[in-house]
Amino acid sequence: MIEYVNSEERALVEVAREFARDRLRELDRQCDRDESSICVVLPQMAEMGFLSLRLPESVGGLGCNRLAYAAILHEIAYASPSACVTISVHNLVGEMLSRLGGERIQAEILPQMGQAESLGALAVSEADAGSDAASSATRAVKRGGQWLINGAKMWITNGVHGRWFVTLVQTRQIGDKHGLCMILVDGRQQGLERLKIEGKMGIRGSETVSLHLTDVRAPLDHLLGEEGSGLKQALMALNGGRIGVAAQATGIAEACLDEMVGYARQRVQFGQPIARFQAIQTMVADSASELAAAKALIARACTLAGDDDGFIAAAAKAKLYATEMACRVADRAVQVHGGTGYVNDTIVEKLYRDVRVTRIYEGTSEIQRVVITRELLPDSLIPG
Repeated sequence: MIEYVNSEERALVEVAREFARDRLRELDRQCDRDESSICVVLPQMAEMGFLSLRLPESVGGLGCNRLAYAAILHEIAYASPSACVTISVHNLVGEMLSRLGGERIQAEILPQMGQAESLGALAVSEADAGSDAASSATRAVKRGGQWLINGAKMWITNGVHGRWFVTLVQTRQIGDKHGLCMILVDGRQQGLERLKIEGKMGIRGSETVSLHLTDVRAPLDHLLGEEGSGLKQALMALNGGRIGVAAQATGIAEACLDEMVGYARQRVQFGQPIARFQAIQTMVADSASELAAAKALIARACTLAGDDDGFIAAAAKAKLYATEMACRVADRAVQVHGGTGYVNDTIVEKLYRDVRVTRIYEGTSEIQRVVITRELLPDSLIPG
């Protein structure tokens, strides 16, 4: 992605690349082996500014535009897909607070979001509300001048160390889209239980929890945006999040491509490096071409302003193509490595597992296709 940013932004991207490859690569592999959290380096990542990438400069953030942000996530993902999703989700929360938070959030909480102790998480999904976020059943009622929240959330990234949870709740009857709200919940209170989800296929260094909320309280002014706009706000957040996942996918794909090329140069069969075989060259060429196309789609989406239909469709296209492409590239990388690529001594085995989730979170590939089709066909032809 670095080829798309200007010279000033390039210096920041280069710093991210150097830090990620020097500090995160081996740590990421260790986290994969023992399912420990990449958040052990949160203080260093905060110091580097990775938790402030999308925060405005007025509160001490870096104020990165979408293109520079995507380029940095790409470099982080190259070395550590787990660190990438940790940073991406946190910055997404910070961006939501900056855009939707009231005066107290803007004055007291937003300036803290660049600190390791203020890790953000997005609590939208539930056991029975994944792609269908509108069916969220977590309840919030006004009581004693506060919100009282009860329910359960699933697949919450940053859920162990998270301090601030942007939570989708229902204030009316289940299924009533006009009752959905986004409320900022402070994780440092009783009634909030975090259960770590273990046994994940990939990105095992990323924290994932199920979140149980029992009489959890939040101030009334922790409502984000207008009451009843929760579904709209969740979807707007996902639009930006899809850029982050697409950049994560290209970072993984580029790591796979480099591993593929390096192995093909040194692996000898039939008296010559396998890089000389046309079948290997085809896999390398296809991977390089598809990676370049994915980067171009991300860059195009990043240059579109706002959250209008053009940006929404462009983000969906970037996310769909980049994640599907990255899965193909990872598969080829394993194939080029042969039996060696099937064991966890090689990094391509881990990357093959890591990349699979990119086609699921922040909207499945199937949901992206629905979003893209809505741009091209009348709404009446598309369910929902």
